[in-house]
Amino acid sequence: MKSPFTFDYSAPKNPEQGKLYPAVFLLHGMGSNEKDLPGLLTDIQDDCNIFSLQGPILQAPGYAFFTVEEFGKPHRNVFDQIILHIKDFIEEAIHEYPIDATKTFLLGFSQGAVLTQTLSLVLGTEKLAGAVVLSGYLPGHVKEEYSKRSVEQLPMLITHGKMDYVLPYQWGEDSKDFFKEEKANVTFMAFEDGHGVTPEVQREIIQFFKTNF
Repeated sequence: MKSPFTFDYSAPKNPEQGKLYPAVFLLHGMGSNEKDLPGLLTDIQDDCNIFSLQGPILQAPGYAFFTVEEFGKPHRNVFDQIILHIKDFIEEAIHEYPIDATKTFLLGFSQGAVLTQTLSLVLGTEKLAGAVVLSGYLPGHVKEEYSKRSVEQLPMLITHGKMDYVLPYQWGEDSKDFFKEEKANVTFMAFEDGHGVTPEVQREIIQFFKTNF
């Protein structure tokens, strides 16, 4: 890979020669790293390629993918650039690993969920098979100014905690409404907790992938 990203990769177990497998690209939250999310996919890791990317910006105690100008508003130049870099990473991975290009998925938490929603619009159903959005939001400039591909019938799981005091629960509702208006196939899960991933949410994630692989 020529990509500048630091990343962890997990290959399918006992892959068949010449067979292509689904791929899930993981994007962590602010202050975390590439080790954070793969544990969510233990139940399906043998059946797919898993790429967990690390953000390039130091953000104690870990890393970030972009910086913010104010609450809910990323620095646009940094944000737009990282979207292009992740898009390039996915395209390069498809050419270099045993990936079924019709089974490419995104999963992001918090800041990674912001990127996942944006990349869903950048890639569309033409290049994406599904997206899992955990406790995030969609930036205003993406809604209003980005050139968006169709996400009609794109499977999406959007979850948000009702007691989330990091990113407001209403932002999760807003994402659900936006993508439903764009005709994506949205499953929305509200849960009685804060900014995180509960065991119940993890079970829903695994079911989502088992259904869509």
